[in-house]
This record gives sequence, C-alpha cells and structure tokens, in this order.
Amino acid sequence: MTEEQRLRNLRRPKGKIDLVLDTDAFNEIDDQFAIAYMMLFAEKFSPKAILAAPFFNARSTGPADGMEKSYDEILNLLKLMGREDFIPQVYRGSKEYLPDEQTPVDSPAARRLVELAREYSPERPLYVAAIGAITNVASAILMDPSIAERIVVVWLGGHACHWPDNK
Repeated sequence: MTEEQRLRNLRRPKGKIDLVLDTDAFNEIDDQFAIAYMMLFAEKFSPKAILAAPFFNARSTGPADGMEKSYDEILNLLKLMGREDFIPQVYRGSKEYLPDEQTPVDSPAARRLVELAREYSPERPLYVAAIGAITNVASAILMDPSIAERIVVVWLGGHACHWPDNK
C-alpha cells in the first residue's frame, strides 16, 4: 500500500462502511452502546461481524471467562434488539492474551476476521472497531499479514493501571 493510500484510508470515510466490532461487551457499559449503534444505524454501517474480546478484572476469573461472558452479552443484546438474525455473525475470541509479539492466538474470531478482510482491498477497506483488548485483531494480522492493507483498525483500548510507563 502506498503512503498516499494509507493516509486516504485514515480519513473519515464517506457513506456507509462495512464494519466489524471487536468488543469485551461484559466488561463495561460503553460496549453495549457501540453494539446498539452499529446495529441500529443502517444508513452508516453495514455490520459484518461482532467478535468477543477477552478481559480480566473483577468481573471475570480470567481472559477466557471474560471472553465467554462478553460472547453471551453480545447474544443477549442482539436478542433484546430483535436481531437474532445476526447471531450467526458473532464469534468467540481468544481465550488468552498474546503470548508475545509474533505468536497469534487462534480463535474463531481471528479466523473470521482474516476471511472477511481477504474480501476487501486498500481502495475499499473493511473497518474494524476494537473496543477492548486487541488480541483478536492482532492475531488475525499475525495469521495473515496481508490483511493489514485491507483493513482500517480504530482501537479504543487502554492498559491496566499496573502497566509499566502507563502515564
């Protein structure tokens, strides 16, 4: 991808976009709003998938439990919105965090993101909104580095308070 194309892809998109949401939906309340917004604003978004992201805090016993709780929360929200038709497009994510910078964590979510991204191009990218741990998205890119040119990732994530140099 040229630098010109990369900068073009980082501009605010015009018109309706194809979107994948990667979310730790059981972790905090903002994720429920993001899911509802994506599903209810058909003039802005064409939802392609929702990926359950891992999390570990007082609301879970570990990353795998956090991901499963998020998966169940996504299903619950879709049922409450009357969008059971979209349930087949919800995928379980990683059960652990990345062990290092070169090793992906295999999951249905990471594999589905690779499959979807391969249908796009730098000129017509797939947008990925990640609002939790970036494990699923990073794993997909590690599984198939060529997809990095076919997706635009918007990541709203942070580090734990104990993370070094977290200023």
